[in-house]
Amino acid sequence: MPNYKESSPYADTNYNDTNAYLNHFKVRPIPASSDDVVYQIEPQYHQRPDLFAYDIYNNPNLWWVFCQRNMDTMEDPIYDFKSGSKIYVPKGAALKTVLGV
Repeated sequence: MPNYKESSPYADTNYNDTNAYLNHFKVRPIPASSDDVVYQIEPQYHQRPDLFAYDIYNNPNLWWVFCQRNMDTMEDPIYDFKSGSKIYVPKGAALKTVLGV
């Protein structure tokens, strides 16, 4: 049985030994906070949330956080991560509380 890190979007996904496939993705909402930062995506991060996550959280695996926090404006975590778009970015301390990372 795979053992995913708590920070993984697959952490709560069940593994089915019999058919050897993962069940559906379980949404891990990132709640809004009064100290979230409004950020305009810069050209170097266009469709690269992994690079942005690395630069601000020192962890590229948290790329999915931006889409989860901005579900009202983003449907696709990669293609909707466009230069010039404004998104809410949770602070690292908030992620530590919500995700335990």
